[in-house]
Amino acid sequence: MKRVLRHLFSDQLSARRAFPAAVMAAIKGAVARGEKRHDGELRFAVEASLPLSYVLSGKSARDRAVDTFAQLRVWDTEHNSGVLIYVLLADRRVEIVADRGINAKVEDGAWNSICAQMQQAFGAGRFEAGAVAGVVAISDLLAQHFPAQSSNPNELPDEPVVL
Repeated sequence: MKRVLRHLFSDQLSARRAFPAAVMAAIKGAVARGEKRHDGELRFAVEASLPLSYVLSGKSARDRAVDTFAQLRVWDTEHNSGVLIYVLLADRRVEIVADRGINAKVEDGAWNSICAQMQQAFGAGRFEAGAVAGVVAISDLLAQHFPAQSSNPNELPDEPVVL
C-alpha cells in the first residue's frame, strides 16, 4: 500500500523540482561531452511515478526501464551500444539498460555500482552531481569498449527526458 501511495502522490512537479532546467542542461552537456569519447549513445530519462496499472500489477522500475528503452529507441544504434539511465523518483530507483553490444562487454556489477552511487547522491538531494557522475561513469565504460572512431554520428538525442 505504501508503494501505491508514493506513486499516487508523485507527479511531474516532483520530477521538475528534482531535475529543474539547469540540472537537465548539465545532464545534456555531460551526455554530449561523453559521446565525443565513444561510439555509444546515452539517454537519460526521469519519471516521477509509474502508471497505476504498473503499480497494481507489481511491475518494477526495471520493467518500466526496459519498456522505456524500447520507447525511446535506445536499441536503434549502429553498434548496438545504446544505454539508458532511467530514474524512478517514487521508488527511489535508478536502472541502467544497455543494448546487447555493450552488455556483452560490461558485467552487471559495473551497472549496479553506478546505479548505487547515483541513488546515494539522489538520496542526499544531490541530483545534478549524481546524474552527471553516472553519465561520466557510463561514458568511461563506453569509451573503453567502444572508443570513438573517425565517423561518430550522434544517433540519439542528448537531451534528458521527463516522462
